[in-house]
Amino acid sequence: MTDQLIHPLPPEAAGIEPPRQFTYPFCYEAHPLCRLAAEEVKQELLRHPKWQEEVSEGKMLGVLIVESGFLAAFSGTLCGRSTLPYFVPPVFDLHGTYFEVEETRISALPKGEESKQRSQALQQWLFTQFRFLNGEGHEASLLGIFDNHVPPSGAGECCAPKLLQYAFLHHLKPLCMGEFWMGQTPKGEIREEGRFYPSCQAKCKPILGWMLRGLDVEENPLRRDYDKLIGQLRILALDANFVVVDKPSGLLSVPGKDDLPALSDLIRNRLPEAEGPLIVHRLDMDTSGLMVLALNTEAYHNLQDQFIRHIVRKRYRALLEHPLPIGETGRIDLPLCPNPYDRPRQMVHDKYGRRAITNYEVIGEENGHALVHLWPETGRTHQLRVHMAHREGLNNPIVGDRLYGHSGGHLMLRADELSFLHPTTGERLLFTIS
Repeated sequence: MTDQLIHPLPPEAAGIEPPRQFTYPFCYEAHPLCRLAAEEVKQELLRHPKWQEEVSEGKMLGVLIVESGFLAAFSGTLCGRSTLPYFVPPVFDLHGTYFEVEETRISALPKGEESKQRSQALQQWLFTQFRFLNGEGHEASLLGIFDNHVPPSGAGECCAPKLLQYAFLHHLKPLCMGEFWMGQTPKGEIREEGRFYPSCQAKCKPILGWMLRGLDVEENPLRRDYDKLIGQLRILALDANFVVVDKPSGLLSVPGKDDLPALSDLIRNRLPEAEGPLIVHRLDMDTSGLMVLALNTEAYHNLQDQFIRHIVRKRYRALLEHPLPIGETGRIDLPLCPNPYDRPRQMVHDKYGRRAITNYEVIGEENGHALVHLWPETGRTHQLRVHMAHREGLNNPIVGDRLYGHSGGHLMLRADELSFLHPTTGERLLFTIS
């Protein structure tokens, strides 16, 4: 069976060197071997019209390069089945098991305490059946990996765990991996056919954190050259009440990801005698530009009130992937909420989303890219990035957007103008950068 599921790479792969280290799955550029393997998977789908029909409605697929070829996987099920020829099997196949029998029995019971208890017991049983190997040869269940917390629905059914599990079971050496989207974009999300995406955080990060033990994995790219980023931080204005800085792209505003130092930490180190800094507003990690931080409690409350009352004025400059008519203006009003299974990505959602409004003006063009000014009326997470990329927005991602567009280089989004009232004198202050 192993030989049937290890597929040969095309002849053009012969001259391509595999990477020295395995893919860091949560932030990566797809290796050329993965791209070639993905094209082979697409050709296989064309040979199976029913598979192709379902995939065209939207499906994540994945490839894992091993020394003798590549493996392929799909997330969840395909054509109502979790096992199909050509693709690796699931970590645990629900079909024809005690789970299906007991689920049928529970569904026939009247709703009440008995059905509730049996449902919970069945779910616990299922979590113990999903058992994952790692590169050290050890095994753990979903419950163990999630430290006895309830795992998210569908945990273990994504492409990456399936691929690694099969490789470990059959003593294959993983070289690199990638997951790519095919078909329509799910409602509210931003997915582009054929594009590679990082593994999801909620379901896959704990599982892959376990499975990758024992493999020589690339360093998180967000950690690389972080010291250089710290040196790029500029203080533009310093007052007893506040500090205005130019934050470089790649630097966190506040602690929270991979224990990396954040802007607030750096300012605290530079100004050890200040009561603050106190974060009044944030910029995304990938966004560069102007931020104001309060240095005492009184200034913090004053600036916070200015943000709430929309006294603070902010402008951003962005370079978009495609050109737009110079002079075009508009207003985007799309509600946003976090994608619960793929943080930190945000999604458009009419029911759960909070209202988000962005005004824009096309001010020029650079090498076929629209240059725009953006004025957000609200401050939702990733608001500008989603409003630019979403098909109901401008349908035109920001250049370098690794989450909603195409990665490569810095995110071309910069907070280039910031205006607020001095916390004690009331004077209107204006800061601009190029």
